[in-house]
Amino acid sequence: MLTSWIRASEADQLTRPVIDEGSCDMNERTAKEVVEEMHRRQQAGDPTVLDDLVAEDLVNHAAGPQGRDGLKRILRIIDDDLGPLSVQQHHLIGDGNLVAQHLTLHGTHRASTMPLLAPVSPSGRAAAWTFIHIWRVADGVIVEHWACRDDMGLVEQLSD
Repeated sequence: MLTSWIRASEADQLTRPVIDEGSCDMNERTAKEVVEEMHRRQQAGDPTVLDDLVAEDLVNHAAGPQGRDGLKRILRIIDDDLGPLSVQQHHLIGDGNLVAQHLTLHGTHRASTMPLLAPVSPSGRAAAWTFIHIWRVADGVIVEHWACRDDMGLVEQLSD
């Protein structure tokens, strides 16, 4: 058991940021730090966050549209249907180049353009939609995404 802990600790040391003493810039960030920055900047309304932190050829295992532009499209549709959104992050767990993020989106049902909501007329009701995302980071950008969503919970909240 102690040997496993020592190995994990040594591995953790390898993923910690390296500081260039000449410029004090970080040469490497952990995957968790990249996802933390994405979350923080999204919450602040930074329109450049996805351009900076998501690979152009992102592989999205959770939904149809691929790449960074596909993710932007998905987020725009969610905001159109359920915005304005607030996000409550419950957990953020990093393990090497993978990060698990558990969060809930809170908003108001104002349109039904996403396929999930197509059969549901806009209700004006408050909605909470829970997700677990898994992000894979390489070279300081997000390159892969998986998600598990509580779709039934969302539809039940908005249906008559």
